[in-house]
Amino acid sequence: AGASSKWDIREKVWDHLESSGLAEFPRPVHRRIPNFKGSLQACSSIQELDVFSRAREVKVDPDKPLEGVRLAALQARKTLLVPTPRLRTGLFNRIVPPPGATKEILRICATSQGVKDYSVPVGLDGRARVDLVVVGSVAVSEKGWRIGKGEGYADMEYAMMVSMGAVQEDTPVVTIVHDCQVVDIDEELLGDHDLTVDYILTPTRIIKTNCKRPKPRGIIWHKVSYEMLGKIPILKTLRYREKQMGKDVTLQDEHPHLANTTRAAALNKEMAENTQPQAATGSAQMGQHHVESDPLNPRLEGSGTITTVYVGNIPPSLRVSELKCALREFHVTPFRLNWQGAQHRAFLDYKDQVTAERAVSSLKGLSLGGNALRVELAKSQRNKG
Repeated sequence: AGASSKWDIREKVWDHLESSGLAEFPRPVHRRIPNFKGSLQACSSIQELDVFSRAREVKVDPDKPLEGVRLAALQARKTLLVPTPRLRTGLFNRIVPPPGATKEILRICATSQGVKDYSVPVGLDGRARVDLVVVGSVAVSEKGWRIGKGEGYADMEYAMMVSMGAVQEDTPVVTIVHDCQVVDIDEELLGDHDLTVDYILTPTRIIKTNCKRPKPRGIIWHKVSYEMLGKIPILKTLRYREKQMGKDVTLQDEHPHLANTTRAAALNKEMAENTQPQAATGSAQMGQHHVESDPLNPRLEGSGTITTVYVGNIPPSLRVSELKCALREFHVTPFRLNWQGAQHRAFLDYKDQVTAERAVSSLKGLSLGGNALRVELAKSQRNKG
């Protein structure tokens, strides 16, 4: 019943916003963090909060109804961090307005276009210290319970910030909603991964929730699926780190207790036999042999062949430093980088095939500067001179 009740609340709010004429672009507001009439008014009241005045770095979600907060942060010359859409490239981008930016430019920087045109990715080690977090909501209660649009991104982003040390337990969380989105929410509907809020701003009031419920203390790995790990590359990095620290990073769809049972062993054996091992090992050995005996292949400290990765569809605005930042982020820094920005491409040289292939799977579809990169192993004919 829990999940459906959350959906009941969402549907009610979305329906009401639409039917009452309070919904604003982009519409319909269903399945989104809804934009509403009066959102700018609600946003501008953030300037009355001490926690905003004191904050140096503010993290604001990219949703349309939060545009006014992003503008207020830029006008107050604060560092503005915005999560990259669907967390495709790391955790957030820092919006960097050009020097001497006019009001008009700042306005553009605060829109979704600003994330594309005026932002630099912040690496996991970018030492971000976030002083204030602003999230969108579909519904929220005066006690500070929050319901998002149901994809879990805000909760996940918060957990990731905890994991990388960007937020502390007392970092305040603010949400911006229309008065009609402030509803009673049964505490039973909240999970331990659900983010709560400390301040609610509406067009007519500022509510301090005094919420005592602890916020998520980090990523709850057993609630993370393989699919999510695939969608959010930075999660792989955080998971690797936490594993090194000795944390249990078992995922939702991993069953460690099955791994060492005889049933699993039998299953693995069966799977191995079904993959025609003759053909597989045969070609693998041949490949290996080919590498060893090919005198034309440049060799490096006897570690095998240099493998080159091609990166295409690089936007003209992208700087080589931003690509390097993304490569560091995914732990796939090449030993040599051949940047051909004018041709919208770059070639990355790796000392072994494994790292090169990891680079391809990490970077594939990665969106930088608004372009989805094309990433593949380079044709071996390319002269690597």
